[in-house]
Amino acid sequence: VQLQAFGGGLVQAGGSLRLSCAASGRTFNWYAMGWFRQAPGKEREFVAGISWSGITVYADSVKGRFTISRDSAVNTVYLQMNSLKLEDTAAYYCALRDLRYSSVVLTLGSYDYWGQGTQVTVSS
Repeated sequence: VQLQAFGGGLVQAGGSLRLSCAASGRTFNWYAMGWFRQAPGKEREFVAGISWSGITVYADSVKGRFTISRDSAVNTVYLQMNSLKLEDTAAYYCALRDLRYSSVVLTLGSYDYWGQGTQVTVSS
């Protein structure tokens, strides 16, 4: 299984970005996917997740601003990020739980495959 995350960049506060995570080697319809982020000097943290059945979960810090979605036809998960804040600056990672019919969990150790990070930088 390979996950490739892309779509990061430099954006002004209040702006928007959409991240994509393309999966290969596995049709991810049956698995939970998550987005995490890691800012310099901080631990990696949960941002958003989507279960195999489409149930979404968000960190409190991004609720109402970020939306996770999935397009099974192209085996890709998206993270639409609106109203970006300076504190959203981080490397963003997508991850997959290698467990059929899995729900979203917030712990890093529950995810088995990770994409490379894509950097999001929010400027004032």
